[in-house]
Amino acid sequence: MEDNILLLKKYNNRRLYDTEKSIYVTLEYVTDVVKKGRKIKVTDAKTGEDVTSAILTQIVLEEARKKKYLLPPPLLYLIIQYGENVLTDFFEKYLEQTIKNYLVYRNMADDQFKKWLEYGENFSKVNPQAMAGLSSFKSMFDLFTSPAKDNKKE
Repeated sequence: MEDNILLLKKYNNRRLYDTEKSIYVTLEYVTDVVKKGRKIKVTDAKTGEDVTSAILTQIVLEEARKKKYLLPPPLLYLIIQYGENVLTDFFEKYLEQTIKNYLVYRNMADDQFKKWLEYGENFSKVNPQAMAGLSSFKSMFDLFTSPAKDNKKE
């Protein structure tokens, strides 16, 4: 939907101008707009060049700086080492779809887990004796506990 894109202008002094509200905005403002699901288009005020990717990359790097971590060092080494030769194709064709698929499946798994919890709560209210019989499944649920505790013993 092209008409839902927020048009911004980037000036030489690194300031961003929201053409819709006729105000200068911060990178945090743009981040909030994007997090709310709106697309942006940023053009250089002097040349008209589309600099949207540069601004979005800057947002990602700022977010990573705040959290002190974005990508693992081995991946960063690969990105630097192979740059455009190998990774551009990967980023353009596969990474976006991989992330979208991950989010879909994560949401499906979360929904299914919630249903299981609700079913368990309802089942235990209806038939408490049956829940007592499930104690033999405890070892199966132990598979989902954090392995970090077990690794510290070694």
